Amino acid sequence: KLVKKKKKKAGDKVVKVGRAYINATYNNTMISLTDNNGDVISWASAGMAGFKGAKKATPYAAQIITKIASKKASEEYGLEEVSVFVSGVGTGREAAIRALNANGLNVTAIKDVTPVPHNGCRPKKPRRV
Repeated sequence: KLVKKKKKKAGDKVVKVGRAYINATYNNTMISLTDNNGDVISWASAGMAGFKGAKKATPYAAQIITKIASKKASEEYGLEEVSVFVSGVGTGREAAIRALNANGLNVTAIKDVTPVPHNGCRPKKPRRV
């Protein structure tokens, strides 16, 4: 027996203020838009948008995926304002934030949450040639 997945009704839950989590790595860029509790309301990644290989980490890809995620969030949930949390060192960081602003979302705060080691792992031993 097939169980049909329930489709969210528009206007079911209205989220005016939320958060945007941007993860920009060397190989990909991912964005999640959440409400203030951290429940994801929409997300997108460069691979999902049809980018392959090295193109996934480009600023252009970040711009496109931000457009996809913000459009879905504003249409389905009425999202208007976001605080941005950026993680990672990829090239899509800046572009994603600019795209959030350009796609009609008010950016209230930007915070860098990239993990920094406090003198973490022991380095590899030097190579003997």
